[in-house]
Amino acid sequence: MSVRGPHSGYLPPRPVLSAPRVAAPAGACDAHLHVIGPQALFPLAEGRAFTPQDAPLEALLHLHDTLGIDRAVVVQCNPHGTDNRALLDALRREPTRLRGVAIVAPGITRGELQRMAEGGVRALRFHHMPDAGSFSPQGMAAFTLLAPVMAELDLHAQFMLDANALDEVLPHFRHWKLPVVIDHMGNVDAARGTDQPAVRQLCRLLAEERIWVKVSAAYRISARPPDYPDARAVHEALIRANPDRILWGSDWPHTRLEHDMPDDTRLLDLFNEWTPDPAMRRAILVDNPARLYGFG
Repeated sequence: MSVRGPHSGYLPPRPVLSAPRVAAPAGACDAHLHVIGPQALFPLAEGRAFTPQDAPLEALLHLHDTLGIDRAVVVQCNPHGTDNRALLDALRREPTRLRGVAIVAPGITRGELQRMAEGGVRALRFHHMPDAGSFSPQGMAAFTLLAPVMAELDLHAQFMLDANALDEVLPHFRHWKLPVVIDHMGNVDAARGTDQPAVRQLCRLLAEERIWVKVSAAYRISARPPDYPDARAVHEALIRANPDRILWGSDWPHTRLEHDMPDDTRLLDLFNEWTPDPAMRRAILVDNPARLYGFG
């Protein structure tokens, strides 16, 4: 597999210069972001699909201090593969402020997973993006293999998946009792609106309390920066379906973008605009992630 180098055109995240127009409530959580490197300490995986720039813990903490975010869920970044050392180092250094979602090899031992759980990992992430060509081998077969030990250790499942493929993956959850979390609004095409089957199915599963959904990375489902107006309707539909199963995340540092790097302050401003009820914002930013990830 060819690997794009560090000067291949991917943009670094923008410097965050100001707080959002509406202050985040105390205990607010950014439930989806990544820590990358520093690569001198935590090298990237061989065979990775792309080479990002460093996005170390210190930069993340500065971002959140500026935005007024108190908590975060660090999701293993794919260029680190199944080497979770950068993630675990961040959790060790900020055990109150951070929780983690790891990507692991199917052959990982129970002892290794238990140590991760004791270190702040709360979930494992899997990928199912058949039309896009998933760049991770950790798909549904890996979930099926790992599910028994995950259940023993109270590790829930997070999926980077195309919601159009939900019919293919739902049978894998038939006996699964722990939460299922879907990234990035199911990676739907916002331009197709809320009447598309994938959005309707996400809303149905939310209403039935069978899944959680992250209303994160509007820029990944919309081609209309900087305000992503077509993503707003998807965001609103998902929240209407069940606000108690919704999480918000920035997706910082916004990897693999070659143009239109989002402004992190604006992303939080958009969340506030699209979620005008303060009580609902508090549920999504504070209460829901506290319940799911064990903050408190």
